[in-house]
Amino acid sequence: MSIHFKSCTFGYGRRKPPILKDLTYTVPDGFTVLLGPNGAGKSTLLKLGSGLHKPHSGSVSMGSLTSRDFAFAGQVAWMPQVITPMTGLTAREQVAYTGWLKGMAKSDAWDAARTALERVNMMDRADIKTKQLSGGQLRRVGVASALVHGAGILLLDEPTAGMDPTQRRAFRDLILGLATAEVRVLMSTHDVADLAEEADHVTVLQKGQIAFTGPTRDFLTHAPHETSKARRAETAYATVSTLPALQTSR
Repeated sequence: MSIHFKSCTFGYGRRKPPILKDLTYTVPDGFTVLLGPNGAGKSTLLKLGSGLHKPHSGSVSMGSLTSRDFAFAGQVAWMPQVITPMTGLTAREQVAYTGWLKGMAKSDAWDAARTALERVNMMDRADIKTKQLSGGQLRRVGVASALVHGAGILLLDEPTAGMDPTQRRAFRDLILGLATAEVRVLMSTHDVADLAEEADHVTVLQKGQIAFTGPTRDFLTHAPHETSKARRAETAYATVSTLPALQTSR
């Protein structure tokens, strides 16, 4: 099951222009990279998809549920840009607490926290206080917290920001392993060259509208044939960013 955005408009403040306007979009299966410059609406789109924000007009739905339904949040997991370690809690306790906040029974959340930490290769740090974890380890705890309640869609907002190349590589491998038929991943990022070629799909937001969405192979065709492999994704993104909004987003 996927998230469907239908004719969504959203802005911050009545006197300010909307960030997203009449946008229609469906999150693809597998792993999708969400690209776009600052201010394009990437974080806003993810927050609408998580149910944290409600569209001013239009709808966000998953099957028969809309983002205005209480049960919607149980089907979607959102990981913000900043993961805050909870004072005094271990990694497993923080993940279990998140599950409890999502409506899980305490015992179920505790058991599910172990499974979630195993999925992100952090079970060996389960009993370490989160304030003692490295930045990369804390991001993994954030992913485990997002996955603890069994959500089918994972929304990640700039999760590799501030990571060094080695940390980005490890996190990238983690996300590629999580993106399956059971879990769809939509991840916003500025690391075009590092991530776009490994994703199943690419979506590009430009001024609150979809400039491109499709399989990665189609995205890369926007780079000239003579472009080196190392620059293909970056060059394709530069080209796509100049395109008008797609008809399907209007």
